[in-house]
Amino acid sequence: MVSAKKVIAVRGMTYTEYRQVLDELFAHHKTTGDNHSEAMLHYTKMNIARMRRLDKTIKMLPETEEAIKAVDRPLRWITLTEGWCGDAAQIIPILEKMAALNPEISHELILRDEHPDIMDQFLTNGARAIPLTIILDAETDQVLGHWGPRPAVAQHLVMAAKAEASAATVAEDRKAIMDVAKFEAQKWYTKDKGRAVQEEFVAVLQAALTHKVSY
Repeated sequence: MVSAKKVIAVRGMTYTEYRQVLDELFAHHKTTGDNHSEAMLHYTKMNIARMRRLDKTIKMLPETEEAIKAVDRPLRWITLTEGWCGDAAQIIPILEKMAALNPEISHELILRDEHPDIMDQFLTNGARAIPLTIILDAETDQVLGHWGPRPAVAQHLVMAAKAEASAATVAEDRKAIMDVAKFEAQKWYTKDKGRAVQEEFVAVLQAALTHKVSY
């Protein structure tokens, strides 16, 4: 059972504020969370560039615009994220552009590692996978649904790689397998141009609004 009280109590950042936080942290050789290693800083740098590019290039599908503009009650979308997460950088700008289509929808961002009590209610195969967006009715505070951490095709790539990596006995081999999977997933995001994110999120949103999901 989802504890709506914990979700309701949080007040997240706007997308603009989130981008500013990442820029300021990176300027001081830091990222979100406690791990400020060179690898995490590299991921964050790449993600800042990805979001900047997507802000300019992402296009909404006509069916996405129709579905989002048809929402007739106030909603809160709360997305759990971290600055180093490659999937988040590909997905959050799309969600933000979707939310901007309808004044009834607000989109907030919170950091996963600062809100484990919320994250742990929305695990994926037992893992704290992000990004993950929670959909709430802004008037009743009811949790209506959630989506994440990535579209089905990208999720299959990652899960297949994790299965392969778990069978490897050498740490360097496990890392190499996951690095290849991350690269392939990013290539897929670029080729897909945001279509799958829009289609899958809209499907979850419409199911939530017609009470086809239960919390």
